[in-house]
Amino acid sequence: MNKKILVAGGAGFIGVNFIKYMLNENPDNKIINFDALTYAGNLASLASCENNPNYEFVHGDIRNAEDVAEAIKKYNVDSIINFAAESHVDRSIDGPHVFLDTNIFGTYTLLQAARDFDIQRYLQVSTDEVYGSLGKTGLFTESTTIKPNSPYSASKASADHMVRAWHKTYGLNAVITRCSNNYGAYQFPEKMIPLCIYNARNGNKIPVYGDGMQIRDWLYVYDHCTAIWEVFSRAIPGEVFNIGGNNEKTNLTLVNAILAMLGKPKSLIQFVKDRPGHDRRYAIDSSKMKERLGWEPSLTFEEGIEKTIRWYIDNQNWLNQVTSGDYQNYYKQMYADR
Repeated sequence: MNKKILVAGGAGFIGVNFIKYMLNENPDNKIINFDALTYAGNLASLASCENNPNYEFVHGDIRNAEDVAEAIKKYNVDSIINFAAESHVDRSIDGPHVFLDTNIFGTYTLLQAARDFDIQRYLQVSTDEVYGSLGKTGLFTESTTIKPNSPYSASKASADHMVRAWHKTYGLNAVITRCSNNYGAYQFPEKMIPLCIYNARNGNKIPVYGDGMQIRDWLYVYDHCTAIWEVFSRAIPGEVFNIGGNNEKTNLTLVNAILAMLGKPKSLIQFVKDRPGHDRRYAIDSSKMKERLGWEPSLTFEEGIEKTIRWYIDNQNWLNQVTSGDYQNYYKQMYADR
């Protein structure tokens, strides 16, 4: 395909996994990892890619038009995939401004750059949270009305609307993906699964919101990456695709499964006050992915969670660096003199 792709937010959890997937399985493409290295951006996760001739890292902020333009011009970028986002719901409740700034204005900056530099393909990585909350039955489809319930999901919904508008108004070749909850290697341990694994292995209490009966659909991150590439490569401009794992689990069921796999007692569970506006159930219909693009998840939840737990056990040094904050020194050590 020989694309030169600016991967915005490539040092984050999903971005890291996507870059590794691309360099390993689609090596004819040039990947420019463009990341501001906020608290959740871990460049050390991509240390094995640094000598790959098809990989470049650019320290830049999607809110800064000059940063974006310089990277596009320097590497002759022809495509953009936007993973960059503030993504933790609790943080958005405590401090929504940075979510609006990054997720909305940052997306606007990328969209304007896409127009200015005649970008051939733009893919916006979004979330099923833009749809709001489901009742006990039903699934989110691509035509479900958008009803976000948190500052985070509202900011992502706003970005989706802008991507659609830039396609409709300016003819930008843009597509949107909306995924369910991701899990897998390299996830920052503020998120539920790595936090549960970390606390359980250290004998610490595992916080569970409310009654733990909130339902999420869980998607293994490698499967998400393969789906994104299918959409990027084959979707019609303007299309939206839901990407789900077909794995609905209550939060409590998930925590109990992890405890059982680690041989830890259920007494580690600590029920805590629920978050404001907590969506009760997400469930995604990704049948369009199968019908249009022939994509389905490759792993069952049981296979995926076992691989995930094993990765965190085998990569304790990575987890220790992240939880201690030492990973943030990696950029200074590796790139300060470049």
